[in-house]
Amino acid sequence: ILEQLNNDYIHSDQTNDVERFKEFLAEDFIIQIEGVTLNRDQYLEYIAKPRPFKDLAVHDVNIRILSDVALIHARVTLTTLDDGVAKEALYTDAYQKREGTWVCVAACAPDPVAIA
Repeated sequence: ILEQLNNDYIHSDQTNDVERFKEFLAEDFIIQIEGVTLNRDQYLEYIAKPRPFKDLAVHDVNIRILSDVALIHARVTLTTLDDGVAKEALYTDAYQKREGTWVCVAACAPDPVAIA
């Protein structure tokens, strides 16, 4: 389930799928991205905008289940649309099982850096 949620997160990011995000982001979700902290509503607005990249792919996924909390650590690669530069970034997402369902409660995604 967590692996599929992670894949859905990545796919929804690439395709601006706000509706899918609404299904698995917790009401109290927060994310740290691009040097700011956004709440759920702010992040959904951010996701609704055209993505500045293509070819978003996930690698090296490590899922750790710690009772009713799970951490997903992974690496993404992408290509920026404005200049065609290949970039990568590490990220960590935190999920919690609430009323029998895993929901994403927090995410941290630093700015991607150019792949040397």
